[in-house]
Amino acid sequence: MKARNFIIIAVIALILLTNSFYVVDERIQAIITQFGEPVGDPIQNAGLHAKMPFIQKVHFFEKRILEWDGDPKQIPTSDKRYIWVDTFARWQITDPLKFYQTTRTEPAAHSRLDDVLSGITRDVVSSNRLLEIVRTSSRKMEFTSEFEDSSEDEIRADDSIVMGRLKIEDEIFILSSPKIEQYGITLIDLKIKRINYNEDVRSKVYDRMISERNKIAAKYRSRGQGSAAEITGKMTKELDLIQSGAYKTAQQIIGEADASAIQIFANAYKQDPEFYEFLKTLETYRKTIDNKDVLIMTTDSDYFKFLKSSE
Repeated sequence: MKARNFIIIAVIALILLTNSFYVVDERIQAIITQFGEPVGDPIQNAGLHAKMPFIQKVHFFEKRILEWDGDPKQIPTSDKRYIWVDTFARWQITDPLKFYQTTRTEPAAHSRLDDVLSGITRDVVSSNRLLEIVRTSSRKMEFTSEFEDSSEDEIRADDSIVMGRLKIEDEIFILSSPKIEQYGITLIDLKIKRINYNEDVRSKVYDRMISERNKIAAKYRSRGQGSAAEITGKMTKELDLIQSGAYKTAQQIIGEADASAIQIFANAYKQDPEFYEFLKTLETYRKTIDNKDVLIMTTDSDYFKFLKSSE
């Protein structure tokens, strides 16, 4: 009987001992509540701590830096450009007691951050131009000659930046921090992760980019065709000069050859004019008379004389 009572007492003591102590990790901070109400100061030191068993309850919270990644929001800029803005932030629970009283859990804190950060981001973005949100400084931009010749007026080199993307992020951070501190949260950092046009505007932007590329391609093709025409003209001119010189040389050679041939014929004719005349006559008859022709000659014709003399 005594042994049984001892076991019961030991079990009760063990249960009381287990519920009287708790361990706080280096990455964790805690608060104690009694009947749902916070008791004492937050426990932020790591180690073994004591509490009243069963009556008091320990609530643990992260001490490390946490992340918040908002959903992309469609926001109009001051120059009526509808864009998708995606932001992210880093936050930390610095007052666990206030955090417990206002939000209690991390999902609830994310909901508060969504409301505050998304709302302030919308207000700041809608009060600035798209150029201010995209660029960070008024550094002079260098453009290609094709862009300078373009008729589009989206971005020009003389556009000046008043705020810039970094200052806009700082403004969102400065406006958001006080509103987030009321939940026991300290905002560590906030950045714009991505900016993009909405789907309708994006398709128009792509069409404009294609149109500009086609315009530039047509310009290059026009220059190429002009250069090709110039090269073809020079080639035709040079070819005409070469052909003209060749024709002149050929005509000179032909003239000289004809003159030599005439001279040879003349010299040959001088040696025996009558024989030459006879050969030419025969050649003429050969060209004009065939086997079917009938030739009628008088007795006083030269051809008859030649035939008669040959007998």
